[in-house]
Parts: sequence; C-alpha cells; structure tokens
Amino acid sequence: MTPPAPAPTRIRVGSAPDSWGVWFPDDPLQVPWERFLDEVAEAGYPWIELGPYGYLPTDPARLTDETRRRGLSVSAGTVFTGLHRGPEVWDATWRHVADVAELTRAMGAEHLVVIPSFWRDDKTGEVLEERTLTPAQWRTLARQTDRLGREVRERYGLKIVVHPHADTHIDSEENVTRFLDATDSGLVSLCLDTGHYAYCGGDSVKLIETYGERIGYLHLKQVDPEVLAEVVAREVPFGPAVARGVMCEPPAGVPALEPVLAAARRLDVDLFAIVEQDMYPCPPDKPLPVARRTRSFLRSCGA
Repeated sequence: MTPPAPAPTRIRVGSAPDSWGVWFPDDPLQVPWERFLDEVAEAGYPWIELGPYGYLPTDPARLTDETRRRGLSVSAGTVFTGLHRGPEVWDATWRHVADVAELTRAMGAEHLVVIPSFWRDDKTGEVLEERTLTPAQWRTLARQTDRLGREVRERYGLKIVVHPHADTHIDSEENVTRFLDATDSGLVSLCLDTGHYAYCGGDSVKLIETYGERIGYLHLKQVDPEVLAEVVAREVPFGPAVARGVMCEPPAGVPALEPVLAAARRLDVDLFAIVEQDMYPCPPDKPLPVARRTRSFLRSCGA
C-alpha cells in the first residue's frame, strides 16, 4: 500500500513590533504599544511576536487581555545572546532568557527567537569585537547554544530558533551552515530571516531545500539591492543601513517571497512566517499602510 502523502505545510502569517519601527523597550521615536496592537490587528495579522522585552506589557494577565480583545495571539518571544563569549556570560544571559521565556510560555507561544550579539554597534558603527570567530569560539558558541536549547525546552517547554542576522557572527551562508553543522538538530533550529540572509549574500530557497529539517520559523523581509550594494561598498553598519532604506517593502526587493514560501510549503511541518519590516526610526503613520499592502501581497502568494 502506498503511504499517504504528508499534509501540506501550514503557513501562519503574523507581524512584529519591528514592522512598526520598534527596536527598544522604551524609545521616544517609537509608537506606543497600544497603537501597535490596534494597527497590527487592523492590518489583518492574527499573530504577533513580543518584540523587545518590556515594550509590550510584561504582566501575562494584562497582555492576554490586550491581545485577546484584538483577536491576536503570540507566536514567539525574542532574546539576545553572546554565547560565543564563554561560560562566564551564561548567568547574565539566562536571567534575560528566563524573563522572556516565562512571558512567552504564559502567552501560549512555543518559540523563542535567539539573536546573536552584534560584532559592531548597530547605531554608532563602533567595532565591539572581531568580525570572525576563532575555532575555539565556534565550539563554545555551539556548545552553549545546545545548552540553551536544552534548558529552555526542559524548563519552559519552548523551542529555540536562532536568527542569522547582519553584523553578527551567524550571517552568511558559510557561517550559517557551519553553525547548523555544529549544533544538535534536536535542540537548535533556525529562524530564517529572508531579508537578513539576502543582506549577507545567502539564498533562502537553497537553505530551505538543503537544511529543511532545521528550519523552525520564518521572518519575511526583503532588501533593496541597490541600497545594499552601497551599504556593502561603504561598510555601513546595520542600523544606519536600515535608516537608508536597505530593507524595503515587498515585493520591491529580494529575495522573491513566492519561491521562498513555496519551498517552505514543501516541508512537512507547520511554520510561522512573521513579517519584519525593519524601519527604525520611521514616521508613526508609515507602518500601517505598509503592513496592509504587505498582508495583501502575501495573500496573493498563498500565505
């Protein structure tokens, strides 16, 4: 008897505070959290991420009330780590992770997005450490990330998804594949951000087709190739690059999202696909129209 074909992947589309220009827990250039929640629901996204811890209310009862009455659910929390720096950073890292993981679990989400630390400051461009990790640092990064995945799963029942990011040590195809090969597939999955991966020269479709079993989460984003070429040539840090418009509204940039979503649908797992339109800083009236158009575009892609 021929075995039944696997059910098609279900893509659950959402957005994030990042798409409203929110990068920090508290910043006068950012919209109030109430406006973000109102507008993300109005734009047609049923799922959101928590964003920087402290931007949305951290009391689970209050946040549950605020999200439910707008028809919203939480897909993930986000943490920032520098695990390649060794065991001495573990305690401080875990305090940060524990706060976010507690709220993430309380909101019914199952994922924790892990963003590596920047090797240069995303505002000033100051070089904070070497751009390239040593072999010993790679081993430490892999070992500590496995530990993080294990601890988060055992204590909170969450899955970590590591987010390759511009101006971090997990960025290019070479570094992403090195990281995946060095970590435990049972503990560590990937949050593939299509914009950051393209920013760093990677091919999202190829990564999905090659490491499909490691793709646990998606961030949907595009880059403007002309702005990116200038950013790379001038070695512009990520923050100023965003201010120049390096991340652009779909479908104006790369990668094309239709083939990315098609490749993701061929996997036999359900996936969140969270829109992240990097826009910091941005005028307060800009995000909502962009979010509406992006949601319409993604529907045309079948998502």
